[in-house]
Amino acid sequence: MRILLVEDDPMVGQSICAALKIAQFTLDWVKDGIEAEHAIACENYSLLLLDLGLPRKSGWEILKSLRQQGIRTPILILTARDAVEDRILGLNLGADDYLIKPFNLDELIARMRALLRRNSGQESAQIVYGSLLIDTVKHEARLKGEPVSLSAKEFAMFYALMEKPGAVLSRDKLEERIYGWGDEISSNTVQVYIYYLRKKFGADAILNVRGVGYRVGLV
Repeated sequence: MRILLVEDDPMVGQSICAALKIAQFTLDWVKDGIEAEHAIACENYSLLLLDLGLPRKSGWEILKSLRQQGIRTPILILTARDAVEDRILGLNLGADDYLIKPFNLDELIARMRALLRRNSGQESAQIVYGSLLIDTVKHEARLKGEPVSLSAKEFAMFYALMEKPGAVLSRDKLEERIYGWGDEISSNTVQVYIYYLRKKFGADAILNVRGVGYRVGLV
């Protein structure tokens, strides 16, 4: 699950990055509005965490521009602006949620997960497909009811494949989901993690659609 954080305060940004890393999110962090626009144009994000008082271009302008372009990526505003009028304006411009600084990091992560579930049409933190199960809050994976231990990257790839069971994801899409900027990616990274997942879930759990990508199989 790849997230873009747009925040110019170093202390706030570092705290959020540390918390989201522990929660096993893939995160890119930019510190002004122009950098945010460049990032959004170049990458596919599942969620934006957007400060409002940004250098060069404000969060208000970014929010308004994205919605005018028809970009529906969920946006969670993080700001010290606590006036009712500001909250109303942010939501009316198209924000999906609004969180006042200072905030509890556990609450931030809970709100993020709620938005991500809503955006993908999930009703709960658990996704079940055949005998495969993933719990995105508890960070658990199961096969036929038995727990399967996964590394952070294995969990991220399994989540990407399970988010819309049956959908085929290309190698590039899988790389986007599990790696952020600055991460070293080798040419066979996706194949390596697919191999690991097959060892743990069975060869038929992850299917190769030749020339297209990978999807989960019914096991």
